[in-house]
Amino acid sequence: MNPQDIRQYGDELYEALVSRRAVAPLTERQPEITLDDAYRIQLRMIERRLANGETIVGKKIGVTSKAVQDMLKVYQPDFGQLTSAMVYHEGQPIPVDTLIAPKAEAEVAFILKADLNGPGIIAADVLRATDYVLPCFEIVDSRIRDWKIKIQDTVADNASCGVFVLGGTPRSLRGFDLSVAGMVVEKNGDIVSTSAGASVQGSPVNAVAWLANTLGALGIPLKAGEVILSGSQSPLMPVVAGDSFTCSVGGLGGCSVRFV
Repeated sequence: MNPQDIRQYGDELYEALVSRRAVAPLTERQPEITLDDAYRIQLRMIERRLANGETIVGKKIGVTSKAVQDMLKVYQPDFGQLTSAMVYHEGQPIPVDTLIAPKAEAEVAFILKADLNGPGIIAADVLRATDYVLPCFEIVDSRIRDWKIKIQDTVADNASCGVFVLGGTPRSLRGFDLSVAGMVVEKNGDIVSTSAGASVQGSPVNAVAWLANTLGALGIPLKAGEVILSGSQSPLMPVVAGDSFTCSVGGLGGCSVRFV
């Protein structure tokens, strides 16, 4: 795909974000689009966001669990960039009319105290570089109409990033095994999902190592102070105004989010 097309699609997705009007899948219009093309489109979309005053605050890993892969029919992880405009604080209601087709997913966030420069990163490196972890909700959103996405569509659309909320109490990973930490998710008071950290690439720690190595091959480090969303441990749950969600993670506490 030529640079002009990359720029055009990146701008189109940015305008869809701003106007909250979804666009037709890129893979329908450009069937030959590659993953490399899609990441270049993502970078153009992020460039537009940064030019509008946003800053990078972290990274996210998407499509890590079998539940989400089966739902989206996308069978490999991807990544996106988190910006300052995506941050909500726990207790702060999220207006659904600021998004297009939001879906909530519960996961664990890593806050780094040291850079992770791949390739060659292993789980032990992630443990050493992590300051603490927190339960969180990511509210994914798609600028692609009706969530009709292939892997190239969601990658170009910044891994379907929407907004996110961190909760719970900071917890060091020293002596704490995330792979066996159970998670319970409730929607409007009803349990809708149970899981353990092992549902994400065997452990969320492994997912972060994958991200560090994948980005490292592109010359992009994970930086100290960044938030890393390690991938959903719950199915994607559609959201409407009035909904509320909570997730509880053994050893980490809980996180809650509500929509207006």
